Amino acid sequence: MADAAARTPLALPTAEWTSWLGGRVDALLDVTRARLAELKDGTERDTGAVLELWNDADVALRDADSAAGLLSEVSPDPDVRGYAEQRAQEIDRLRTDRGLDRQLYDVLAATDATGLDELAARFREHVLRDFRRSGVDQSEEVRARLREISERLTVLEQDFARVIREDVRSIRVLPDQLAGLPEDWIAAHPPAEDGLVSVSTDYPDYVPFRTFAKDAAARRSLTIKFLNRGFPDNEAVLHEMLALRDEKARILGYRSWPDYDADVKMIGTAEAIAEFVERLTDAAEAAGRRDIQTLLERKAQDDPAATGIDAADAGYYGELVRREQYDVDAQEVRRYFDFARVRAGLLDVTGRLFGIEYRAVEVPTWHEDVAAYDVVRDGAALGRIYLDLHPREGKFKHAAQFDLVCGLAGRQAPEGVLVCNFPRGLMEHQHVVTLFHEFGHLVHHVLGGQQRWARLSGVATEWDFVEAPSQMLEEWAWDADVLRTFATDDEGTPIPAELVARMRAGKDFGKGLFVRTQLFYTAVSYYLHRDRPEDHDAAVRELQARYDLFEFIEGTHFHAAFGHLAGYTSAYYTYLWSLVIAKDLHSAFDPADPFNPAPAHRYRDRILAAGGSKDAAVLVEEFLGRPFAFDAFAAWLDREPVTAGH
Repeated sequence: MADAAARTPLALPTAEWTSWLGGRVDALLDVTRARLAELKDGTERDTGAVLELWNDADVALRDADSAAGLLSEVSPDPDVRGYAEQRAQEIDRLRTDRGLDRQLYDVLAATDATGLDELAARFREHVLRDFRRSGVDQSEEVRARLREISERLTVLEQDFARVIREDVRSIRVLPDQLAGLPEDWIAAHPPAEDGLVSVSTDYPDYVPFRTFAKDAAARRSLTIKFLNRGFPDNEAVLHEMLALRDEKARILGYRSWPDYDADVKMIGTAEAIAEFVERLTDAAEAAGRRDIQTLLERKAQDDPAATGIDAADAGYYGELVRREQYDVDAQEVRRYFDFARVRAGLLDVTGRLFGIEYRAVEVPTWHEDVAAYDVVRDGAALGRIYLDLHPREGKFKHAAQFDLVCGLAGRQAPEGVLVCNFPRGLMEHQHVVTLFHEFGHLVHHVLGGQQRWARLSGVATEWDFVEAPSQMLEEWAWDADVLRTFATDDEGTPIPAELVARMRAGKDFGKGLFVRTQLFYTAVSYYLHRDRPEDHDAAVRELQARYDLFEFIEGTHFHAAFGHLAGYTSAYYTYLWSLVIAKDLHSAFDPADPFNPAPAHRYRDRILAAGGSKDAAVLVEEFLGRPFAFDAFAAWLDREPVTAGH
């Protein structure tokens, strides 16, 4: 069925996006319904034919969902975003109906796996498992209730995300209150007619301000605004989301939503999540206490009465400690990271690493900021990527990779979109690390998107493994030889290797705090779903005191803007679970030769290109030659930072 024309990239419109989206979704849903109807038409078919029909329907449904989901988050037109949300609800209704269709299930269940190749057998097994997890074997009355729950959850998750996306808050300060901020940042924020400067909660404003602004009161004011995004609107939405997920899990025979959710992940059980959290809490105790004490001692120089550190001070004093004790000045560092050079460097680095190239293409996109590239390997086009990397009104506020087209071997090339919110000029190095991280998802989507079965194509591994490849790619954003290939100042001078060495030493400071804060987020994700407390504020405050080493800020409501509660649900532990694996994966690379093609290409082929063709633990074991272990992560966490001059 290989067809070069079929693998032609998707043609996006120059205008009339609502019409284009409507036409694409209608056509894809027509295909989905037609193929599903064929499966139920009573014709006797062999297993291969049944699976092919299901695959046809599945890829069409996925592509419809991808187009609607992307535009609901990135279109600059609020009418298009609203229309995309409506179509996404319709798509989800069809997906729910498919999963609860007993006649469809009976057709798939009646197939014989005898004689199937390994991938076809895995595909069949996963489809049947998806059916059972949808509740297809329940009574008609129960299936009706499950349908209601699914449809309502789609709306609630959209509402939760929309509130966060559109709730941009700001403070207004005097120009003197910008002391400490980079000159280019100040120049980009001129006073209004009343003499005041507006500073928003969008990341290009928020991150530099909380890192560099000397005015503690202004930092606190902006931090409170940031932590209160989504409140109070998302409070009731979250309660209903948690209740409906819990009801669905119990209907399907699970004790709680985390039990249901973990059942198909690497970690396996809800109890294992709790055990993992406690294990890492203990492991990070010494490093975290050491870090918080260092911050407190530095803060005491400015405020002798200080007894704690919270989010309003964390970034600022962390920067001071790195500057004074590790000789790393973030403002010195950032002059080497001009956005345009970083973007070009990212493509060059990943191209060298994975043996691919990116060819810029001039095609219509949804916004003038978006750049498009074809991904090519050995002269053959693998897929297309879009980079949408700057903030704008109404756009998704965090950083993530979105699918646009599901890759299918011989039929259609994968297409993906990187959506971030970076400044247009100089970048913080942490932004560079984030860009490498998120690009890892995009490369995974394209390289893994060459499978025959849509269910196994792209980033189709267990959800608690998906972050590991991206977290590992971050390591290349800390390598001096790698950085010097693109990190140059305005005069073309590469970033000094000695400065990168100091940056790496400074990076070691704060890792204990980082892990403990991630454990706090993990606990919020897990325990809000498991326990469903009536008072979210009280529960979150208690969890912060238990797991985080930063203090709670009175009057804030972090959970209302914690977007992962809509997407990752109870599985935010994924980030730390994946980090353990990522550290182990990176141990297979030679630090002295980051572009060595032997491990890089083995990793490309056995981890990324494999998509969902095997369980993640099997992929990792095949790459490492052994099961993954905790050792590399523990060694990283236990390594004490070395201050300048020591």
